[in-house]
Amino acid sequence: MTYLHRHILASLASLASLATFLFAANAHAYEAGWMQIQAAGATADVPTTTVALYYPTMAAPRAIPMGPFTLEVAIGAKPVDKVKALILLSHGIGGSELGHSILAQALARNGYLVAALRHPGDNWQDRSLIEKSPERYFDERPRQASRVIDTLLADLAWKDRIATDGQGPRVGALGHSAGGYTVLALAGARPDLARMQKHCLDQASEDPIFCSIGRSAGAMPQQLAPSPTLKDERVRAIVAMAPTGVLLTGESLASVRAATMVYEAELDRFLVPRFHVQWVARNLPAPNLRRVPNAWHFAFMNTPGMPIPSPDGDVAANPPGFDRAAFLNQLAIELTAFFDRAFP
Repeated sequence: MTYLHRHILASLASLASLATFLFAANAHAYEAGWMQIQAAGATADVPTTTVALYYPTMAAPRAIPMGPFTLEVAIGAKPVDKVKALILLSHGIGGSELGHSILAQALARNGYLVAALRHPGDNWQDRSLIEKSPERYFDERPRQASRVIDTLLADLAWKDRIATDGQGPRVGALGHSAGGYTVLALAGARPDLARMQKHCLDQASEDPIFCSIGRSAGAMPQQLAPSPTLKDERVRAIVAMAPTGVLLTGESLASVRAATMVYEAELDRFLVPRFHVQWVARNLPAPNLRRVPNAWHFAFMNTPGMPIPSPDGDVAANPPGFDRAAFLNQLAIELTAFFDRAFP
């Protein structure tokens, strides 16, 4: 091999190393900042919504325990000047704004502003919304999410940082369990409580956890008024992880036009897949269903550092052989790629 050949090969190797470095840098361009804000209710008697913001920053993060979870964030750090999009994050029943922080941090490190709300009346501290009425519960959850979007698009600190295009501000949504229902409703899927009522009369033994939660929430109203549309036209891409789906009408699911990704936990006992996520996927016009093998319902959440009981046992528990940490790392990559395609 001549000197020239060796020089060319060395140059090519250097270019390949540089390309690999640039790709890695682009895949993780920032660190994750964190701060908390309050979104006002629609009227003075409606409670405010606590919102955790995860956003791209150049500041160094540190490990910070918050309740049962540990975040890797830079609290109060200066955000970058522009974010790719605003992603609304909706937790499941009785959850919090911290339970999906691994996913939120990954999106922030890749250039997104993630607004994780603590649903008023349906969080680990306060269950009053679902205890009062299922009708109000399924109506109010998407409205709370829309009010958070309102707040950030009007906030002087954030509105000019959120990227826009010919369709307006770029807004997406991500949700788990009841949060999966919430983001589907934002995309135009409509709940029908009569469907839920019939399902639990016919299939309570096959979907026992979901139907027992419905019974504990109080009596179903005798007169079921048609649900109003809860669609938020600003939401253009959604990911629903193990969503509550049985009460959504097939016709409304077929009308969803937002880009969609739907995840199924294969061994889900909390929301049995054939009644919930598979119903959703069958009726969406362009289903993009991903089945997570050997996963239980809470696979999409951070593993808490202490036991958290649920109707399906400890939230931290996994089936034998399931590696939640590895799955969440892979899921974070997939979510980033999905939103990057939706907001090129």
